[in-house]
Amino acid sequence: MKSTQGYLANSTSTMATTKDFGCTVMELRHLMELRSSEAVAHIDEHYGGVLGLCEKLQTSQVEGLSGNPADLERRKQVFGQNFIPPKKSKTFLELVWEALQDVTLIILEIAAIISLGLSFYHPAGDENETECGQSKVSVTDEGETDTGWIEGAAILFSVIVVVLVTAFNDWSKEKQFRGLQNRIEQEQKFAIIRKGQIIQLPVFDVVVGDIAQVKYGDLLPADGILIQGNDLKIDESALTGESDHVKKALEKDPMLLSGTHVMEGSGRMVVTAVGVHSQTGIIFTLLGASQTDKGKKEKTGKPHPGPPSPLLPLP
Repeated sequence: MKSTQGYLANSTSTMATTKDFGCTVMELRHLMELRSSEAVAHIDEHYGGVLGLCEKLQTSQVEGLSGNPADLERRKQVFGQNFIPPKKSKTFLELVWEALQDVTLIILEIAAIISLGLSFYHPAGDENETECGQSKVSVTDEGETDTGWIEGAAILFSVIVVVLVTAFNDWSKEKQFRGLQNRIEQEQKFAIIRKGQIIQLPVFDVVVGDIAQVKYGDLLPADGILIQGNDLKIDESALTGESDHVKKALEKDPMLLSGTHVMEGSGRMVVTAVGVHSQTGIIFTLLGASQTDKGKKEKTGKPHPGPPSPLLPLP
């Protein structure tokens, strides 16, 4: 009963917090799916232009956010954190099972089982038979019979060694890769304007409503809308597959997407979607490359207790 009351209280506080802003997460996600003139028309019609959108997000185009911890935490609760939870890593036993699926190893396993079975099989009858006054030995020497199982056991032992070594190598490489990836992500910073000052902020701390300074060579950490640009050209091949650089302008195409590179120019954007709600996060979720509460719920078929969370904690 207490957990139900806590859930209702958290849900009510989340709804109340959402009403503090003039737009919801789903509205911003729908907005970032639009392109070019369609996006410009949608912004003008529903938000009164980029300035109106900034007012709904309670941010300033010039000063940015105030940096108040309570306000930042509220934005994380409503719009999510700028973090895409990685897919759960495979256990050592799962890697062992995958290694066993190799066709060559399966053939060797079958051959080893057959060899062991034949080594322990003895046909019924006397070992020695007398025919025409002569002694005749059936089957083979006793010593060879006793050691016939060694061949099959050796094959099985070789298969086990190969499987364990392969699984250990895969587990070790995956662990090193995740460690390197986490270190790179933690060290990545981006230029954000807060209290009218440009600061270098870890990408994890970027929230919806932040004013970001973009320039040549930057990898955009979140989705946003351009509020000021100077010959800005973006490489969107990571998302769209198109190799041509896309020119961004307030009047034509102000949509800036996470995971894209700034190839020319500079500008400022207001962050509108982060983490799993950004275009990169949505693609990762659809491809199954990220682990979310929704994905876990669909996988287990059971609802999770407590209020739904857009993100999972770091593994």
